[in-house]
Parts: sequence; structure tokens; C-alpha cells
Amino acid sequence: MRTLLLSFLLAFLALPAVAQDDAAMRPDPLTPQGENLQTPPTWHIRLDRPNDDIVIGADSTADIFFVNMTPGWHVTTGPAAIFYHPASTAEGTYRAETLIHLFDPGQRNEAFGLFVGGSNLEEDDMTYDYFLIRNTGEFLIKRRTGSETSLIQDWTKHDAIQTYGPDAESSVPNTLAVVVGAENVDFHINGEQVASHPRSHIHTDGFVGLRVNHALNLHIEDFKVE
Repeated sequence: MRTLLLSFLLAFLALPAVAQDDAAMRPDPLTPQGENLQTPPTWHIRLDRPNDDIVIGADSTADIFFVNMTPGWHVTTGPAAIFYHPASTAEGTYRAETLIHLFDPGQRNEAFGLFVGGSNLEEDDMTYDYFLIRNTGEFLIKRRTGSETSLIQDWTKHDAIQTYGPDAESSVPNTLAVVVGAENVDFHINGEQVASHPRSHIHTDGFVGLRVNHALNLHIEDFKVE
């Protein structure tokens, strides 16, 4: 009996260390993985339409400019893509959140935000659900399966979204969060819940990352999974 209890105690004490090791591998906006102002070598980028001619890097002439820029990362596209770190996975109940600054989009209303429940992200049958906003002051919840997409919630206007306009000094910030509960998945913008869907309707277990559509200039000040 004493041996059994000791074995259980040792196993229990080992659990937090594993969790801390996993968390330590996740991207930290304050501590670049790789050199600051250089493309982080640990992140993966998947284009909507794979193209070997697309250049991704820290040079201003790159098709996708993606660099560590403490705090966080800077992205300028280019073609639409998802950005994710191999350690940024989640299952069960969790909160995924990002703070993104939008720089002058001109007349474009391209979307950006979070994705969750990613699987097979390097394969033809990849799948993930995504929560995006655009400068029209609208948000969208959608699913990608391979090259096809399907709606979960169509573009919806909401006053919680900060939009870039004539009065913007250089950029406008928006915080997006996906909160996965036992029964429902709640979607938040700038601290306000804007939508809620049954968990059974949303893919939640898997990779968590960022989605950036065409021709956008963004600074991701924060990105975390808790």
C-alpha cells in the first residue's frame, strides 16, 4: 500500500513539470525565438494556395514579411496564410487570445484573427475553424476543410470592433479571444462576447494560431493559449 501511494505521489508531482515544459515551448511575445527583427525559425506558415515561388522572410521585398518584433511579431502579406507554432496546441477547455494592431488598410477590407482546432495543417485534408474581423466592423466564424470552406456564422456587424479610420494615428488594436468551455465556445472581441456556439459545432482540439488574409499590415502584440 505504501509503495502504491508513493508511486501515485511521484506521478502526480511529475504532471506540473510536463505542463510547464510544454508551456515553455510556446511562443512568448516578450522573448523572441530566434533573432529579433528576423523571421522566427520555429513558426510554420501555410498558404491557402501552396506556391513554391512565394518568398517568406525578413526582407522588405518578401511576399510575406514575418519577423519577431518585441513585443510580438509583425506580418505583412502577401497571399493569405495561417501562421502557427508547433507547441501551440490545446484540447479540453482553454482560452486562446491575441492582440492585433491593424495598420492603414487603404480601401481593402481583408480579414484577420485566430484559428483553433487545427489538424493535418501540412496536408491536403487540413482542417481548422477561424474567427476573423475586418475593417468594416464585422466578424466571421468559418471552417476550412482542405480547399473548401463552410460558414459557421456569416459576417456580423458589432460595435466592439475597432476600425481604422481618418482619426487613427498609426494603427488600431483589437483583442480577439476564443473561450472553449465544457458546453459552449464563446467568441470575444475587446472583452465583449459577440457570439456563442455549442462546442459540438466547433472544432476545438488541435493547433491554435493566426490567420491573415491578403495584403494586410499587422502587428501581433500578444498571442497566447491558456
